[in-house]
Amino acid sequence: MNILILQGSSRANGNTSWMAEEFSKAAEAAGHKVTLVNVAHKKIAGCLACEYCHGKGNGACVQKDDMQELYPLLAEAEVLVIASPVYYFTLSAQIQAPIQRMYAPFKPAKVKKMVLLLSSNSPNVYDGAIGQYKGMCTFFKFEDAGIVTAKADEQKTEATREKILELVKKL
Repeated sequence: MNILILQGSSRANGNTSWMAEEFSKAAEAAGHKVTLVNVAHKKIAGCLACEYCHGKGNGACVQKDDMQELYPLLAEAEVLVIASPVYYFTLSAQIQAPIQRMYAPFKPAKVKKMVLLLSSNSPNVYDGAIGQYKGMCTFFKFEDAGIVTAKADEQKTEATREKILELVKKL
């Protein structure tokens, strides 16, 4: 399968980055093609709601920024992995912009499954992010292939790695 991981933390050696990298390594070892993009290091603006994409743009966004690099990857992905820290009860701002900009093509054409990887230093802060993820799965008719969360004492542990490996096995 062709897997696209959108990682939304600016911390290169942070917990979310670790989760995304562990998922990537396991998926590649299982024979999947994986592209991991740290969207926090990209210049991607939020959706303008201008409707250019659904009119004159014919599915192309009027904004020309680093999202242009993601559109071809999204068009070929069969599995979409969203990896995000939870700073304040929802997905990071860095991952929100590319999610909003998926509006231009309306839906990643080949994606059948989605995965969510979340980290936070606090417990019990994941409901908003999980709600958005489940809403996306429902709206786009993507299979929810699983969620892994890691609070402070679960980060970069063998137990969390095992949860990630189990998700990869189910793909």
